[in-house]
Amino acid sequence: MMMKIENVKAILFDVFGTVVDWRGSITRMGEDIARHKGVKNIDWPAFANAWRAGYKPGMAQVQSGERPWTSIDAIHRKRLDQILIDFGIAEVFTEEEKTNLNKFWHHLDPWPDSIPGLIKLKQFYLIGPLSNGSLTLLSSMAKRANIPWDFIFSSDIFKAYKPDDQVYLGAINFLGLQPEEVMMAAAHNEDLAAARFHGMATAYVNRPSEYGPAQRKDLGASQDWDIITDSIIGISTKMA
Repeated sequence: MMMKIENVKAILFDVFGTVVDWRGSITRMGEDIARHKGVKNIDWPAFANAWRAGYKPGMAQVQSGERPWTSIDAIHRKRLDQILIDFGIAEVFTEEEKTNLNKFWHHLDPWPDSIPGLIKLKQFYLIGPLSNGSLTLLSSMAKRANIPWDFIFSSDIFKAYKPDDQVYLGAINFLGLQPEEVMMAAAHNEDLAAARFHGMATAYVNRPSEYGPAQRKDLGASQDWDIITDSIIGISTKMA
């Protein structure tokens, strides 16, 4: 059911894939460090996808109770240690270098439309991430890329990951708004379905190249979201 978007006062954004291009960023940083270290014949786009593939399984271990609460940074590092072995380059990097590699996720580049769209939206709405990233990760990313957030909602604030109910409800509560006054913007239909379930407005940003040529899901809107667009500028055009 579509909502009256004129009621919206705050817009929350998914970050990985919606605001920032994690695959392209990891690929570029991987290629740079490979040149510095003399590492050759690594498929860095495949490396980026393999690293990201550990994201949901890592969260699932926490959500099932198999692991205690764990930040995304720790999940990324555990996966990194494995894929460095899988790609045959574990011995190339020192422990300090592996720690720095893990911070690639703190240095992701926004999609070209993200900053212009967010700057325009910030004139009229409170804007911030509602992300499974850690507070340090999201803050570092914003500082480096000049992402103009008004606030940051990270998974470690709620000790839960999306699509857990307490993430969406917790954000609404912190803002002191009604659910229909808060919009969730994401490139992932699952995220928007959870937000809509809790009464939030929704904006779908189509990012069909998030995972590269092999992407098989989120190639388009799966429901009649309140806004459907190909960019964050598109949200600002309809909202501002």
